[in-house]
Amino acid sequence: MKKISLLLFFMIVVSDISKAQLAKDSWSFSFGVRYPRFVSINLTTRDVNYGGFLSLQRNFSEHVGLRLKGAFSHIESEYLNPVSVLTTESTNAITGDLDLLFYFVPCEPVSPYLFGGFGGVYKMLRNKATIGLEDNTFNYELNAGAGLEWDLDTDWRLVTEFGYHITNNSEFDGAPGVGEINGRDTYMSIDLGLLYFIDKGETSRLCQLYFGISQEYKDMTDYDRIEEMIKKHIPREVTKEVVVERPPTSVSEKWVLVGVNFDFNRSKFTPESYPILYDAAKTLLKNPDLKAEIQGFTDNIGAEGYNKKLSQKRADIVKNYLISKGISANRLNAVGYGEVNPVADNKTSDGRAMNRRIEFKVQ
Repeated sequence: MKKISLLLFFMIVVSDISKAQLAKDSWSFSFGVRYPRFVSINLTTRDVNYGGFLSLQRNFSEHVGLRLKGAFSHIESEYLNPVSVLTTESTNAITGDLDLLFYFVPCEPVSPYLFGGFGGVYKMLRNKATIGLEDNTFNYELNAGAGLEWDLDTDWRLVTEFGYHITNNSEFDGAPGVGEINGRDTYMSIDLGLLYFIDKGETSRLCQLYFGISQEYKDMTDYDRIEEMIKKHIPREVTKEVVVERPPTSVSEKWVLVGVNFDFNRSKFTPESYPILYDAAKTLLKNPDLKAEIQGFTDNIGAEGYNKKLSQKRADIVKNYLISKGISANRLNAVGYGEVNPVADNKTSDGRAMNRRIEFKVQ
């Protein structure tokens, strides 16, 4: 009965973490490709441009971060030389920028942000239009822009960003205007890359909607089914003061976690799942001898191979959550079984919802 009592704490259904367990603070590294282009210059812009970037970022909170970003940009323009021959000028720029970032909705799987900052530019000119300009010089620039971060995994994000850069003079294109005073060349950049979290601080509660909020949710728990399961395992007859010694046997019980089921084609934690998961973690911490295989299942909609991968994600995210709460990883094993062994009829929407579940096989 002790095993059964412990198992009943785990009668829940949970789903994937939408924001990869957002941290209060973090360190991250990003890299990717860049498409730069002149915007305001004295020559005609060309489209044959390319570049790349690397960055190191420190997020001080869920909303605010500071980024050191290095980039290379090859940007071309064209002009007619004195003998009316169309000539291509190119600027190779190595930049180092320090930018402040602000995230508007950090809990969303697609998180928009704004940034602004300044940096240094080492430019190298080729086929410049104005004779007498130095080919290689150091300048500075101001930056502003916006971007989107797209969740891919607990540690990876896809980054898309647009930047606008203002240099400190009109020589960035190799052609300052005649009689021009205090001119400023500008260029834009479109970046596409990947961001990886090097280190994360304490898990943020900002995205856990249940925390500090009084909000009503429809109770979807099947209490009648829970009661039937409990009655099934209660002995019909109780014999007092009888001790029977037997050799120890291996106990292996499997239980369907009843509670909040998965949405279709999703592996995302619902707000009401967090308190139940928290209690489950506390129970595991109080019982260090308890081990469990976390089994993920889906309904029968979709390809069998895809469903098996989806069920593995559901099992993995439950395991990762429990590990984040201090449960040793060697006590947990996550396995995805796909659409096999349904517990309800897949012909109905309610049945399919019940089949999108997690089971624990306790040892």
